[in-house]
Amino acid sequence: MSKAKYMTKETLAGGFGGICLVLVGHPLDTIKVRIQTMTVTPGLPPPYKNAWDCGVKIVSNEGVRGLYKGMAAPLVGVTPMYALCFFGYGIGKQIFCDENSFKDLKLFRIAMAGATSGLFTTPILAPLERLKCVLQVQNAKLKAGEKAKFQGPIDLGKHLYKEGGIASVFRGFWSTMLRDSVASMAYFSSYEYLKRKLNPEGSSPDVFKTLFAGGVAGICNWLPAIPIDTLKSRLQTAEEGRYKHGIRSVFSEIYQKEGANTIRILYRGIGPVMIRAFPANAACFLGYETAMRFLNFVWP
Repeated sequence: MSKAKYMTKETLAGGFGGICLVLVGHPLDTIKVRIQTMTVTPGLPPPYKNAWDCGVKIVSNEGVRGLYKGMAAPLVGVTPMYALCFFGYGIGKQIFCDENSFKDLKLFRIAMAGATSGLFTTPILAPLERLKCVLQVQNAKLKAGEKAKFQGPIDLGKHLYKEGGIASVFRGFWSTMLRDSVASMAYFSSYEYLKRKLNPEGSSPDVFKTLFAGGVAGICNWLPAIPIDTLKSRLQTAEEGRYKHGIRSVFSEIYQKEGANTIRILYRGIGPVMIRAFPANAACFLGYETAMRFLNFVWP
């Protein structure tokens, strides 16, 4: 198979996998962002006790649609974003991996190939993450009877551009790249490892094994990325000019306020992240593998 054909298949299959991921995982992503960005007033109980309490309150106050707030932005961008993710991974494999890397499970080489994907996805994902996070958080700050300030991603995008130009729209660019490169190192290396171990050479792929490998890879993806993601979410939802040095300023503020509790704060939202990670990424890799088999059938 030519390199051009291989990369085209990787790109198309990755895009389909990304659509599957968003449809399954967005409600829990909304819960994650609400918990990460909630303001806790000393002496008062937190707005949300846990992920379940957060989800119940969202549905109670905003209906089921509240869980899908901000989904338009990632859904519109997810096909090119995940297409670029798997395209970048394919490029990384050509740079860092040799013909025996997957057979012999050379995990560092595979991880470096995975990290390459973050370089390709960030230009699309960073502004979409900015829009998504602001839309997910705005309803939590509304008073009874108050109307939401922004009616959707286009309305919000126009406001951000008018307020701070392209820099405002792309706020969180470097933190998004850092998060995704670190996460993708664990993501792809763990998936390839489990895929190889669960499906020895010569055996046919199994749907349930693919779901399991993809789900565990999703968990491995988020474990090192949650602290960076928490810093990124706070940076992207803060008022203009609050954090002059990006996530470094966010970390300094958290550390000054929380001290020894900083790690706990950085991992706030880990519950919904882990609950979301397994089914969403199981769906992603099942979609990817299914699309690849289809493409190999119609375009050998």
